Amino acid sequence: MTDNVLVTLSCGTDNPNRATRALFLAAVAQKKGKNVTVFLLDDGVYLARKGAAENIKAATGDSADDSLAHLQAHDVPILVCTPCAKSRFIEAKDLADSCRLASAAELIDLACDAAVISL
Repeated sequence: MTDNVLVTLSCGTDNPNRATRALFLAAVAQKKGKNVTVFLLDDGVYLARKGAAENIKAATGDSADDSLAHLQAHDVPILVCTPCAKSRFIEAKDLADSCRLASAAELIDLACDAAVISL
């Protein structure tokens, strides 16, 4: 069993429940002592923009911004698919703290050595 957890998220502000849940599960895994990485792809890359998660809440009342702040405070890497970001006119300078552009090859390397949660 691995202590590495990879959370991939392909939806963004268009699906507040899934977006919030992915960040929440990443925070729970971090609190349990797991080595967590979040990888945003497709429309999930919108969440990497500064301030984008501020008003996103799940039906349960959980806040994407609260979970994102927890992840940032604990230096959890939030990787942003480079071509997905570029096609949505998101550049490195637009990204929130703890977020950085990453390649599909990095996603595959992480996935090969982690328990993967995909939303």
